[in-house]
Amino acid sequence: MLSVIANQRHAARNRMAVMLSFYAGMRVGEIAHLKLGDVLDGDGRVKDQITLLAHYTKTAEARAVFVSGKLRRELERYMLSGVPTTDRAAPFLVTQKATAFSANTLCQLFGQIYTLAGIDGASSHSGRRWFITQLAHSGVSAKVIMTLAGHRHLSTTQRYIEVNDQMMKAAVEVL
Repeated sequence: MLSVIANQRHAARNRMAVMLSFYAGMRVGEIAHLKLGDVLDGDGRVKDQITLLAHYTKTAEARAVFVSGKLRRELERYMLSGVPTTDRAAPFLVTQKATAFSANTLCQLFGQIYTLAGIDGASSHSGRRWFITQLAHSGVSAKVIMTLAGHRHLSTTQRYIEVNDQMMKAAVEVL
């Protein structure tokens, strides 16, 4: 997928959108709403956590997105790609016309990327699903995952966690 993105016209932007999905578990609507000031501090450095304002989120509740080392490197890489950083109210990711993405437009972009990469059945939620599944299989508590995902109910979080035969075999080997 990343090699497909690398050959696209807006490679840095598209990679950043995908990385926010996979490494932060963000929804496309949340990614689309991000402003430069949400990601960068007053000195232009990547923040340790991104605060998603209530009107950015599906649940209309603000939440913190903690920036991991991997995500920080991706954010810094993106900022080095020539993104103007002077207007903190400017959209973090912009379309070809230099406007903010809508959730729908960003969703379509994800779909195009997955199609070009030959990944069937993927959607704009695939990165979020991967994020939640990886945390679950790494032993992170369900309450922490639920909070990071911005879910109100554990049952919602559980629906995201994928399981396969290899994972189940590894689980019983722990005994």
